[in-house]
Parts: sequence; C-alpha cells; structure tokens
Amino acid sequence: MENKRIFISGGAGVIGRELILLLIKKKADIYVGDLKPCPKEFKGKVKYRQGDLNNISPQEIENFSPEVFFHLAATFERSTESYEFWEENYKHNCNLTHRLISLIKDLKSIKKIIFASSYLIYKPSLYQFESPQKVATSLIETDPIYPRNLIGVAKLSHEIDLRFLNKFKSKNYNTISARIYRGYGCNSRDVISRWIRDLIKNRPIYVYKEEGIFDYIFSKDSAKGLLKLSELENFNGIINLGTGKGRKVKDILKILRKYFPNMKTIKKDSEIAYEASQANINLLKSKTNWEPEYDLEKAIPIIIDFEKKRKANHQNITKDPKVLISSSGGKTFWISSMKNALDKYKADCKVVCGDIENNCIGQFVADDFLMMHKTTNENLYKIIQSLVENKVNIVLPSRDGELLFWSKNKNTFKSYGIDVIISDHKSIEICIDKLKFYNFGQSNNFNFIKTDKDINCINSEKFVVKEQFGSGSKSLGLNLNKKEALDHSTKLENPIFQPYIEGKEISIDAWIDKENKVKGLILRTRDKIIDGESKISTTFIDENIEKKATNILESLKLSGPIVLQAILTSENKLYIIECNTRFGGGSTTSIQAGLDSFYWSILEIQGEDLNNYDFHKSKVNIRKIRIPYDIYLNT
Repeated sequence: MENKRIFISGGAGVIGRELILLLIKKKADIYVGDLKPCPKEFKGKVKYRQGDLNNISPQEIENFSPEVFFHLAATFERSTESYEFWEENYKHNCNLTHRLISLIKDLKSIKKIIFASSYLIYKPSLYQFESPQKVATSLIETDPIYPRNLIGVAKLSHEIDLRFLNKFKSKNYNTISARIYRGYGCNSRDVISRWIRDLIKNRPIYVYKEEGIFDYIFSKDSAKGLLKLSELENFNGIINLGTGKGRKVKDILKILRKYFPNMKTIKKDSEIAYEASQANINLLKSKTNWEPEYDLEKAIPIIIDFEKKRKANHQNITKDPKVLISSSGGKTFWISSMKNALDKYKADCKVVCGDIENNCIGQFVADDFLMMHKTTNENLYKIIQSLVENKVNIVLPSRDGELLFWSKNKNTFKSYGIDVIISDHKSIEICIDKLKFYNFGQSNNFNFIKTDKDINCINSEKFVVKEQFGSGSKSLGLNLNKKEALDHSTKLENPIFQPYIEGKEISIDAWIDKENKVKGLILRTRDKIIDGESKISTTFIDENIEKKATNILESLKLSGPIVLQAILTSENKLYIIECNTRFGGGSTTSIQAGLDSFYWSILEIQGEDLNNYDFHKSKVNIRKIRIPYDIYLNT
C-alpha cells in the first residue's frame, strides 16, 4: 500500500478511523471524505474533505486519481427504521453510492472498489424466530436474500451495481462487496457503546431480548478485514465479514457487569423477532488466510477505556453554520450559491436573507428572512441582538456601502460568536476610494488605470467619469469627450476622471485565505452588462494575467471573496480599474468553474485545514447566461 492512492468515503466513521490508521502505517496516500470534521489523529497525515459527498465534483476525484476506493459512507438507524428515514436513506445511501461509483467507474487509475455491504441483505426468515434459539444460523454467501429494511435494500442495490460493472470492467478493476455483520467499536452509536456511555453516567440500561444471538465484529477487525480484501489480486464478488461466532446479548451484559458491578438493567418488551445469526467465514479465511482477532471479552474493555477518556476530555463542537446575507435584496443567485455551499458542507444548514425592506425578493429563495436595522454604529448592538436571537453565526455582507461597518466591527461580532466574511477595514478603505486605490498601484508599480480629480491631469481624448467611492456603476459616464465628461461630473458627489481605454472588460474573481494568500482565481469576460452586472460572462485562462492579479491581491492584504475589474487591450495589455472587496454579481460563474468561494469561507470559519481542499479549476471555458425565472408559491 505504500504511496498507493486510496480514496475513502465515510472515513471518520467507526470503521473508517481504524482503516485509516492502518493505511497511515502502510504509508498510503489517503484522501478522506466525510460529513464529520477531521479527527485530530488524521490531521497532517491525510487529505481530508469535510462535507456531503453527494456534492463532490468530478474534478476532485479525477485530480486525486484513486487506485483503491473504500466506500464506507452510509446512514443507519436502529432495528426499527422511522418514517423520516425514507429521505435520509435515499440521499445518503442510494443516491450517494450511485454518485460516487459513477464518478469512479471510468477512471483509468482505479484498480479496486471495496464496498461495505451488510448481512441485512439475507432473508430474515433464515435467522429471525418467534422464540429464543440455542445456536445461531450460520449464513453463507449463497443463502437466499430478501433485505429486511431500507438499509438492506440500498446495500443489495449497490452490490448489483458492482456486479453489473464487473461484466464490463473486470479487466480494469476488481469489485468486492463485504457483507459486514453486527459492528461495534470506539466512537460508535452501536448498542454496546450506548450502554457503556450510560453506565459511566450511572444510568440504568434498557435491554431487549437478551437471548438474541448476533455476530458482533469489532471495528478494528472490520477495518483489518477490508484491508485484507483490498490486497487480494483476483477476487470479485461478495464475501462475509464477521467473526463466525454468534454471541448472546446476555454475554455482553455479563462482561459489562465485571466492570460496572452496580449496573442496573431494565428489561423491555419488543415486537422484534429473536435473532440468531452468525457469519460463515470459510470464504474469508480461504481467500485472506486471516480471521478476526477480537472477541467481546477483549474489545469491550477497550471501548470502556475510550469512553472514559472521551468524557474526561470533552471537546467543544463547532456550531452548524447559519449564514445571513446582508442587504440581500434581489441577490437570489448569491443566496442559491450559498445554499449549495452549505449543503456541500453539511445538510440542513440555513441561509437567511437580511434586508431593511420587508418585501425583498431574496426572502423567497432563502430559508428564512430577517428584517435588518440600518448598518450604522448606533445600531450595532441592535443588530448583534437580532443576529443572536435568530442564531445567525456567519454574515456575508453584499453591499459596498456597508463593508466598512461589518469590517470595523468584525471583532465585536466575533465576541458574540458571529463570524463575518470580510477583509480588514484598512484594505477595504484603499479599495473603496478610487484615488487611494490608484495611488496604491502607483507606489507598487502596478498598472492601475490613471485616476485623478482633475480632468486636466488625464492625458486622453475620451474619458470615464465616476464616483470616487464605492462601485456605483449607474452613475458612470463612459467614453465621453472633455466637455461631456465635465458636464457629467456636475451630477456626481465626488467625481473622479480616468482615460477611456479601448479593450475588453474583464473581471478577476478570487478567493483569499485569512493569511492573505490567494487560493484560486478565475478570469472572465463581461460580455453583456446591464446596470453594471454581467448578464453574459465567459471564463478564460491566461497564466500571465493570473500571476499579475495574484501579486496585486496579496499586496492589498485582502481576504475572502474579491473581484478585480480590468481592461484587456487588443495588445493583451492589462489595466486594473478597481477592486470590489466582496463577492460579485457575476461571480457565480467562477464558482461553476471551480472557485468554491462560499464553501471555502465556511470551511475556514469552521477551522478546517484548507490545504486539504484543492482548487479544481475547470479545464474548459464556461459561459454564464443570467436569465430571470419565476417561483410559484401556494398561499
């Protein structure tokens, strides 16, 4: 396994953590995806992607080029599945597996797909009974199947998917479905771990059908078994992964009583049948020359020790993001993009539309609406109180006129548990003042377009006239002669003048981390502009421009989503016009091209290591055409 590229879904789960520790020892190159945050023992040792893998992009998989794929990610409920599990099972079992296998099945790099299936596929009448049994039924891979619940159906479906692929791809890679039995282990939701947690807290434990017999396999053994299967040269198909030794529930209780002599049990009635199952592991032993090493007596003390240490070293858990987009107005595309980013990070996170107008359109796209106070220092604590009451913990400012308010008060918001996605106010002050911005460019030898309050200082026959502060494009005077420019300037509060330069107007979208380093940027032409916003925009690649833009942005010490505006002449000369220290109206184009600005912002706030999240720039140019669309609501 040394240097072999291994992709693991669900790597922060009970089996995944054990498997990754084994792979780290073998010096594998590991890429892990999971909804949960990166376990501390993995940091610096694996490439980790936190978020919903339903949203993983083809580029992320292709760029890693895995040779082995362990698919462990799944959602489970207890013995009886709830009505609500219908949707959860579809999203995180059925849809997720189909998505991941679809992205991997045609990769030239892939050699093995190892799928964590389940013994729940077998026909229940083989191992469930109306009365207690003295011995367990030994289930073999060829026994009849009839999944007993939604999880079993999902697992069987993907076993068949892999069997289907094997017909066409057996020369390219092996596919193995490991039917794992009743798993338990450290940091798990299994019944043994739940009982131990209750006993540590001196609580009674509830026991159902203590005569039931199950094949309990410890997570360390499940991980070791999956690793052994991945090392097989020419095996395809289904294989049991259990201990081969059924144990009664009362055996667990007897072991626990040794460690908790004052243990209290409450026996509960249940309509669930008596189970008596165990794995036939003859195929596992013959193929791997290995069998599980841990029995209940050996494993339970390990879990007890783990749970006691975890109780003593309780860790703070980061709050799920609830993001307010301030001055949302009609910025429905911002809201939709932020919702996509949050869904990619973790399901059920919320986006709140904030505005001072109670009839703004954005509220019909967001998850919630918050009537805002005006962003003035007099209203600071009213705004904080409103955000705290509504459990908002992240703010994305969207309007130029409020950027300094949010930036200057960023630390105050932070003290109330609210993060603001924004640059330092000193950098913003340079960028919102076009004269300061030009002077900054001059002092750093950047090719910023000449800017002055005196038109006579501009050597040009045609002029651009605009406001000195902000990016108000509606007041822009473009391609004017000197008289027209001076006339237009009388309509502005603080007019400044620039030479009119023939060329193509471009935007440079970038995302910059808290250390002021550019993580990625995308160039795009502004092909059709209405009211200052590009309704048609097309991405392009030019490494020379990208280097120049990176140097400028890092010199400005900015952070978060940023947009540089520039003119590119027919001679390919670049003139920087201005910098908007926020997400742009057309910047959703760049998200589509791989610049995951909102997702990276959320990850950074949540304390994730962004070195684990590569910039997967699209290899093809992408054109965005923005059109209005209708929403219909029942009232």
